[in-house]
Amino acid sequence: MKIGVLALQGAVIEHIKSLQQAGADEVVTVKRKEDLQGLDGLVLPGGESTTIGKLMNQYDLMNPIREMAQAGTPMFGTCAGLILLAGRIHGQDWVHLGIMDILVDRNSFGRQRESFETDLKVKGIEGEPYRAVFIRAPHIMEVGDQVEVLSTYQDRIVAARQGHLLGASFHPELTDDVRLHQYFLDMVRETR
Repeated sequence: MKIGVLALQGAVIEHIKSLQQAGADEVVTVKRKEDLQGLDGLVLPGGESTTIGKLMNQYDLMNPIREMAQAGTPMFGTCAGLILLAGRIHGQDWVHLGIMDILVDRNSFGRQRESFETDLKVKGIEGEPYRAVFIRAPHIMEVGDQVEVLSTYQDRIVAARQGHLLGASFHPELTDDVRLHQYFLDMVRETR
């Protein structure tokens, strides 16, 4: 199982370590179109969604990644990565990949100084609550019929799945808990 991590900005190394600990056979960084070849799944990390989107366009990655998603390649977007996946962005008349039937609100938990950690119950994750790190996090305002809500925080949707697409408002790569990465790898196995 070969998983790529979009490596234009954000917590790339942390995602790689989490995926390795979760049991991925091979994890590679994705910086160019050629790096997408042979991937069984792709992680879109946090960072700044507008910057990542511009870099994806600059390096001609937007359409190839969109086509991979449309062909059924599992993708996992965290924080800014969730915004990249979203089919609609609150207050914006344009999107990045636009592949997940959700409406997201950017920075909905406040600025950098309002960052926080909390324990969440996440559907499909067994055992103790999941420790989630929120940094200038978005949240999902609306979901389409095919989208399953996996977790909420204060009545805001913070994790969801639509078939082979997984999105989280928070940063699972910034804790030692790799259960969400394992969940994603299970999705990849299902797809294979």
